[in-house]
Formats: sequence, C-alpha cells, structure tokens
Amino acid sequence: MSATPIGELLRAWRVRRQLSQLQLSSRADVSTRHLSYVETGRSTPTRQMIERLAHHLEVPLRERNHLMLAAGLAPTHPERGLDAPELLAVSRALQSLLEAHMPFPALVLDRWWDIVDRNAATDLLLAGCAAHLLEPPMNAVRLTLHPEGLAPWIANLGQWRSRLLAQVRARFDRDGDVRLRDLAVEAAAYPGDGAGRLAPSDVVMPLELTIDGAMLRFFSISATVESARDVTVDELRIEAFYPSDDATRSAVFALT
Repeated sequence: MSATPIGELLRAWRVRRQLSQLQLSSRADVSTRHLSYVETGRSTPTRQMIERLAHHLEVPLRERNHLMLAAGLAPTHPERGLDAPELLAVSRALQSLLEAHMPFPALVLDRWWDIVDRNAATDLLLAGCAAHLLEPPMNAVRLTLHPEGLAPWIANLGQWRSRLLAQVRARFDRDGDVRLRDLAVEAAAYPGDGAGRLAPSDVVMPLELTIDGAMLRFFSISATVESARDVTVDELRIEAFYPSDDATRSAVFALT
C-alpha cells in the first residue's frame, strides 16, 4: 500500500492537470463536496470512483494501479511481458509493423524511451555507438544524445537535442515519473551543438545524420495502441523514421 493517502494522490493529480475541484467534479459527475471529502480523507472512494476520477484526470494505467493500492484495493490493470500469451496479438502486430517499415528504421519504445524491439534497419544507426550504450536496456534518448552514441553524426544536434529533451520533460510534467526526470537531467548534461537550419521546404524537423559519407534526413511518426487495458501495452509506442527527401531514400537503399 502507498504511504501517501489516496485523497492526497488524487488531489496531486488534479493539481498536475491544473483543474479546480469544481472543474473535475463537473467532468466526473461528482459533487464538489464529495470530491473535497475524498481529497481530505473524510470519505473513502470506491474502486468505481477512483476509476472515474482517474479517467477524467487522464492518469496512466500504471499510476491508476498505484491509486488502487493507496486505497487498499488490488490493482485493476495487469502488467504482462510482451511474450505473455495474452499479448501475442499485440506483439505480432508490432513486429509486423517493424518489418513492413524496412529498409527504414523503426523502434518500439516504452514510457522511459527504452528500446523494447527494433527492426534490422536500426543497425545502420547503431553501428558507431559505444558498446556500453548498446547493453540492455538500450535507451533511445541516451543513444541519440550521448557523445559516444549517435550525437557525433547528427548535423543538427542542437536542434534535435532540444526537441528530444522537451519531449522527456513534458512527459515527466504530465506523469510525474522520476525516472523520466532523471533521464532528462542526465541527457541535458551531454554536450550539444550543431543547431542546423530548417529548409523552406521542411514541414517537419528532420533528423540529419551523416552515415558513411551520405547525409540522411529523416522525420519520425509515433503510434500507440489504442484502448489499452494492460500497463505494458499502454506504455508502448512505435517510432518510425521516414526519409525526408528522395536523396535520403536512395542513399538508404544503397547502404542496405
């Protein structure tokens, strides 16, 4: 059971989402008085009430389980490994997407940017990275920004570094996960220069990499599994990199 009372945790999530008690009670169809009693510990919320409030507070499934434990209840959402029989359909779908994206890089990441799976095209990017960065769990932020990782080959490192750090910090601000805070602090300490300059034709920020003398320009698209009920599935996302121009497309086919 959590050492922090359930009411205090719910209040912390409400404050994090910048909602007043009136706003949350209106959204969740709960009286303001009852919500106040829950937050101050004068009333013990039921499982259904916790789920309702967590839904409207957009609390991730992992943290919803923490709320249940704080209330002395069993967690609602299971957390299985990707090799579990129940997750077989999801695992197969993710692997199919990775393979279909060849010869361009694609990865499956968890909430901490750890690489859960990847396709063979990512070998092209990781070839020059130090061995200690390739030990599991490989972290995509660390691999990208560490001076012994991809950083020396990223022409617009300052630009990409700012984008990636902003993403990690935003997720920490949203979910309060201390591992994300620590990752942001660590990555911010890495050197970063090479600001780069967007071309007039760029509609998205590219990742500019110099690989074997060729300049490769990619943009990324992220995708998640909708309506997840399992913690592991809820935290997974695919990061797929697409060539920004025909020269990059041709160069990738030549390199592979």
